[in-house]
Amino acid sequence: MMIKKPELLAPAGNLEKLKFAIIYGADAVYLGGEAFGLRAGAGNFSFADMAEGVAFAHERGRKVYVTVNIFAHNQDLTGLADYLQSIEKIGVDAILVSDPGVFQIAQGVVPMLPIHISTQANNTNWRTAMFWQQLGAERIVLARELSLSEVAEIAAKCQETGMETEMFVHGAMCISYSGRCLLSNFMVGRDANQGDCAHACRWRYRLQEEKRDGEYMDIEEDARGTYIMNSKDLCLLEYLPEIISAGVDSLKIEGRMKSPYYVANTVRIYRAAIDAYCADPEGYQYHPEWKEELAKVSHRDYTDGFALGKPGADAHRYTDGGYLRNYSFVGLVRGQDDDYIWVEQRHKISLGDTLEMITPAGDVYEWQVEQLVDKDRKPIVSTPHAQMLYGIPWQGAVPAWSILRQREIK
Repeated sequence: MMIKKPELLAPAGNLEKLKFAIIYGADAVYLGGEAFGLRAGAGNFSFADMAEGVAFAHERGRKVYVTVNIFAHNQDLTGLADYLQSIEKIGVDAILVSDPGVFQIAQGVVPMLPIHISTQANNTNWRTAMFWQQLGAERIVLARELSLSEVAEIAAKCQETGMETEMFVHGAMCISYSGRCLLSNFMVGRDANQGDCAHACRWRYRLQEEKRDGEYMDIEEDARGTYIMNSKDLCLLEYLPEIISAGVDSLKIEGRMKSPYYVANTVRIYRAAIDAYCADPEGYQYHPEWKEELAKVSHRDYTDGFALGKPGADAHRYTDGGYLRNYSFVGLVRGQDDDYIWVEQRHKISLGDTLEMITPAGDVYEWQVEQLVDKDRKPIVSTPHAQMLYGIPWQGAVPAWSILRQREIK
């Protein structure tokens, strides 16, 4: 049984996250520059950072895609041509576009730069894919609102013509169709379709009758609370065999605004599952501990979204709008000598704490901290200073970019 291994595509909210994604197994990353993308709240990339990120990825045989997927107003077209030419010179591998005007400009000024059609374009059927391919697009990012059977049909049609398909398999879900939301703009004047979403769908709402000022009534759904628009996070890890067998070319993780730890651990798990299935499709076994690991990053409860059909009431979280955070990212291994691993602090730890380490190779270690030293090798009892370098005794090799995490005590 011949299986084509899909690309694993990871979010890169800034240069550090790009490096984490690549080191932990992503085949490609997608990122935004300082303009024309849909995540203004992410760190985003200057031209200098973008050039460094592209070089870092290409040296390792990976790819970089840049989002240019705003719905452009007239004023947004100013400077677009120069911007596209600049990122082409940097050597990015493709751009993501949703607006037909932006698409046309890109074809005119950077005709050799591949164009992927963003999910923002509401790509819900195979005819849409054929439309964009005839115009010159090389890939289409499928809407999240598709079942697995619909995805399979679209992928099959696209394989016949050479059009690539990409789909989200993990991360936040918008309450609106394919992310085309006006709620943020209406509530606080921040346009989600211009990259400035305030995530108003995660807020708590109450009802007020127009003649009863100051009197609020809770909005309840099945008596479970008031966060009626707060979708759970997408997780299709268990359906990877069906998705890969359907011939989808790229599996996409959402989360440019998430932490480096989120990027690393999520990529690590999907990398392991994809590799295991593609190495032996008939003998493949899903490991529940993979899902347990995904629960160790900041997330909402998980849902399979539209994979099996229209989501029901249990696809939302009604009790609050926040994340589940069971573990903290406390340190990053920067190096090692004969005595210590040297760690860059990301959160305070103390003697006696129990830590876990994850490595780019997929190993997980747990131990109790019995000794700490500062950069001068003097004993310390804790690591209180942001990004301080400290040492922990260790036997055996530990690769750089390994992550230390700690279970949060509730």
